[in-house]
Amino acid sequence: MGAASGAGIRILRAADRTATVWKNGGGVTREIAAWPEGAGMDDFGWRVSLAEVGADGPFSAFPGIARTLTLAEGAGMDLTVAGVRRIVDERFAPQDFPGDEPTDCLLLAGPVVNFNVMYRRGAVEARTAVVRGELALTVPPGDTLLVAALEGPAVLERPGDRTELLPYDAALLTGPLDCSVRTAGRAAVVRFAVPLPPPVRAVAR
Repeated sequence: MGAASGAGIRILRAADRTATVWKNGGGVTREIAAWPEGAGMDDFGWRVSLAEVGADGPFSAFPGIARTLTLAEGAGMDLTVAGVRRIVDERFAPQDFPGDEPTDCLLLAGPVVNFNVMYRRGAVEARTAVVRGELALTVPPGDTLLVAALEGPAVLERPGDRTELLPYDAALLTGPLDCSVRTAGRAAVVRFAVPLPPPVRAVAR
């Protein structure tokens, strides 16, 4: 599953993204990728974006959506999620929380940039990790990996192929595929999968 058909690597350059201003005017979002490709805010299975938050205010609520937020730039945020306070002030540390609960944001010390992963519960599973150094990546058939350079450049390598990702560039990897990512900074690796249906049990007659 993914925005690219067949096995391979699709490069998503930061310079090609369009900025969308939030309804409350407090930030700007740039979509990196979504599945199904072309899906809107009401029907995506998963969506990855960079959000520039410049003012205090509420986050939009998305029914049925789980969210993983990673602080990429700035001092951080004082969030209140469903009435519970959460301080997000460590860069490159993914934070999981429900996307459909009321969430208010107070900036700790000026604007921030967040790497944001949203996925529909029950339809998609998503896991986000932030890595540095070199990491071997294996993408099974039917799965999708998204790699994004969050701090400094990153390099994707496989036999006969080498691709450099500049800061905030991303790559969509569709299985089956084996490659590696290498960075002296930080790169996000997001693994998406569709849960298998439960086995059908035979009923004795």
